[in-house]
This record gives sequence, C-alpha cells and structure tokens, in this order.
Amino acid sequence: MTNSNALILEPTASAYAYPLLIKQLLLNAMSLHGDQEITYRGEMRYRFRDFHQRIAQLANALGALDVKPGTTVAVMDWDSHRYLESYFGIPMMGATLFTVNVRLSPAQILYTMIDSDAEVLLVHTDFLPIVEQIRDQLPGLRHVVVLSDDGSVAATSLALAGEYEALVTKAARQYDFADLDENTKAVTFYTTGTTGDPKGVCYSHRHIVLHAMATALSVCSPGGTQRLSTADVYMPITPMFHVLGWGFPYITIMLGLRTVLPGRYVPEVLLRLRETEKVTFSHCVPTILQMLVTGAEKTGQDLSGWKVIIGGSALPPGLCKAALDKGMDVFAGYGMSETGPVVSLALTPTRSAPASAEEDLKLRCSTGRPSLMVDFRVVDEDMRDVPRDGVTRGEIVLRSPSLTPLYFKKPEASEELWRGGYLHTQDIAVMFPDGVVQIVDRLKDVIKTGGEWVSSIEVEGLITQVPGVHEAAVIGVPDEKWGERPMAFVVTWADVEAATVREHLLDHVRARRLSAYAVPEIERIRFVKEIPKTSVGKVNKKQLRAAPPEAA
Repeated sequence: MTNSNALILEPTASAYAYPLLIKQLLLNAMSLHGDQEITYRGEMRYRFRDFHQRIAQLANALGALDVKPGTTVAVMDWDSHRYLESYFGIPMMGATLFTVNVRLSPAQILYTMIDSDAEVLLVHTDFLPIVEQIRDQLPGLRHVVVLSDDGSVAATSLALAGEYEALVTKAARQYDFADLDENTKAVTFYTTGTTGDPKGVCYSHRHIVLHAMATALSVCSPGGTQRLSTADVYMPITPMFHVLGWGFPYITIMLGLRTVLPGRYVPEVLLRLRETEKVTFSHCVPTILQMLVTGAEKTGQDLSGWKVIIGGSALPPGLCKAALDKGMDVFAGYGMSETGPVVSLALTPTRSAPASAEEDLKLRCSTGRPSLMVDFRVVDEDMRDVPRDGVTRGEIVLRSPSLTPLYFKKPEASEELWRGGYLHTQDIAVMFPDGVVQIVDRLKDVIKTGGEWVSSIEVEGLITQVPGVHEAAVIGVPDEKWGERPMAFVVTWADVEAATVREHLLDHVRARRLSAYAVPEIERIRFVKEIPKTSVGKVNKKQLRAAPPEAA
C-alpha cells in the first residue's frame, strides 16, 4: 500500500511558501509598468509608481486610526483613484474592505454597516447626508473620513477624523505589507436584497487572485477570441461598489493597463472620456450601454474599437445590434455577487467570419462559454447533467476557486447556496453541443402557463427587436384559466402599437422559434414611461409584480 504522506512535497526549510495575496497582483505592474498612467475624470493624473506609494500612505493613515488586521473599513465613493487605492491598501494591510452600495436606501445602508461590523468609514461628500441620518445608530463606527475632489470639507454634523487627501499626503511613504494567510477575508459587499435583507458576500485574497488570473487568461489568451491586451485603455462603467467592479480593476492593474476612472456615471462624461482618453475596454449593464448608444447617436460620435462586456442582466439583441452598428464590440458576460463574479464570457471569434450575422448576434447575447477553471454544469432536480441539446433546461450549478464560500453571518442561507457541494445559481439555462450556455430565466421569473414554461428573458429580447422599442420587461400575472399569462411592460422612443409588438412575436411563433403560450394578449402589452430598476440597474421584477406601473 502506498503511503499517502510520502506523496506530499515537504519543502526545504528555506523555501518560500508563496501565498496568493492581493499585493502579488502589483508585482509586474510595478516592475514593468511603473510609468503607466491612472487618471481620474481626465482631471487628476499620476503614475503606477505613485499609486503604489499612495497605497502605502493610505495604510499608514488608516493605521493611525487604529485600523489593524481584522478591522472592517467601509467605502462610499464614486469610481475614483481613492477607491482604487482602497481596493489594494485596505486588504493588503490585513483589514477587510467593505464596498457600500450607495444606491441602497438609508435603512438598507444602515443594515449593511451594522451587519458588516464596519469600524471606519471613508465617505464622499455627496453621501454625507445619508451618513448623517444613520450615524447615531452606528455605535461600532469609530471614525469617519471625508472624501472630496478638491480637498474641501463640506459642512456636516458628523465628527470627522479628517479629509482623505490630507491624511494620505502627510502619511509616511513606506509600509511593510506583511505576508498574510491567503484565506484571510479581503472584501465584503452585499447583495441588492430584492428578496429580503441584503446578504453579505465575502472573498479572501486567494479568491480574488485566482479570479483575476483565470478571467485574465480567458479574455487575454491570444487567438481568435482575444479581447484584452496591455495595449488597451481601461475604463470601468460598472460601479466599483458592485461585485468589485466585476473584478476588472484587479485584472487590469495586474496587467499594467492605462486606467481611466470616470467618477459618477454621466453619459456625456463617459463619452467624452472615451474620446479624449482613447478608452478601448469597459464593462457595463445594458441600461448604461443604451445611454451610451443613444448619446453617441445624438452627437454622431464614433465608438469603433470600444470593447464592452455586458452583464448584470441579459443583453437584448436589439440593443446589441444598435451597439454593433456604432462600431462597438459588445458581448455578454455572466456571473453573480456570489461567483467572484465572472464565470462565463460570450467571446466571439475576431479572426474568422461568423456563419451569419444572426448567429454572431445570438452568440454575443448568449451566456457564453465557461471561463477557465470553472466547473459549469446545467443539471436537473436530481443533479444530473441535462443533455447538451440546446433545448433541455436545468439549473446552472458551479464550482471554481473564486466562488464565495458563505454568506456572512447566515449559516442556513450558506448551506442552501452550497447544497450538494455545488453553488446553486437559481438560473435556468440550456447548454449547446459546443459548450455555449444560454440562460432562459431566473427560477423565480419563469412564467408557468398552460403546463408550459415560458422564458421571460426570451420574450423580452424579441420585443426589443421591434423598431422604436427602447426596453421591455415581462412577468407572469395570475390567470384563472392558464394559471399565469405573460404581461409585457414596454418603453418606446417612437410610436409603437401593441398590435405591432404582438404580431412581431407571432411571426416567431409561425417560424417555430417561440411557443404560442409566450405571446401576451394585446391588453397585456402595456406601454410605460419607465421600468423600475434595482440599485445596480437590473429590472426589479419583484416591484413590477407588486406595483405594476400605469400605462404612459
């Protein structure tokens, strides 16, 4: 019998046990790209070497406020150089970065501040009124540091520990970032709480480093689907408070990319920065993409060469085509707060022509193929893999080295998330023979009508192809005969009739691309001024069901 202990490598006493830590993501960036530039809104510029120095100064400034390993430091800011410094400096000193979702209600922000055990808060002046409302209910919060673009401190009732820039500038320029256990908690943030209180999601240094490496390899690998290289200029358009900006700030700093931080998202500013800073790589939700396309149409701006990953919700084919027509290279990515987040990308070939424009569009809008090191399965209720036939539906379940291992302080919810040893997404999908996955709906959003399951996402995508339609959301509403029937809420930018929408869907029924059960009756096609969104720009179907908007 083989002695299993004999198979385990025993390193020599002097060998270095290399931990996977966030600080290691800076090694190549500093040694090879020290002169690379980071700019905030095109108004403030510095080099990577200055960034590295300021990380050390931030750690010293926080240390003076008694931040130590295990302390949680909360940040409320727009996408800025300060936020980027916090991404690195706070976890590198052994503390936990808590990225506060500034779009939550004051009550929800209060809940997350208490639940996260935040002791120090770095807060932009724009959000001081929120903090003033809840400060008395935060006895565990020891210090508040204000952030401002001009170094000024707005009038406030809060007791402040100082202003960020002043504290960082006067702090010592050297800091010994000690080696930590790679499983040390680095970051926490909260889900949007559409089904109850927000849940805290946690990631370790190891999770973040492995996600950065695997996603970088997936999107940077030379060949027909490469979308990112060191020649690109990066601008995040997914808030840095939201799932760590999909992990890309860590990835692009690791690779040494020139970085443009846009601050608060204003379409005109984003388009200006895209042009003046020559941005070539971004990521955003469909709502922001729609704003960019609309803004560029008004000004005639050329968006050619701008590669943009779309996530957060399904990429509507109509919007995808509009972006492609503007010269953009858009494609979908998939992930969740709990998945690191990126676990698949709809990377289309760039060197070979697609079989057809229709097939190219379909692939770009799909959930894509799994990223590297992701065990990506579509399973039935008994955890058996469904056939790869593009028809049989199942739930996406996952394993990878960058998934959250738990919900903070919620053991029962954590066990439910990880039942059977796989992370359960509650996303219903099909898988094709070539490994491409297509989500058809969230488990809770599937419409059950006449014994058939209707994909709300599929119907929404088809409606957005109708000329003049800006946006669509479809939910199931009670029906005595069928159990549920689909109801569509449609936002337009031109005159569109309900009969036109219905006839477009019926065309797909006649072509056998859509079930007749999926077509809403004319009276269930409602034109509205806007569709309610969550704090991160997703359609809020819970609110749609509870309080449907009136017809415009």
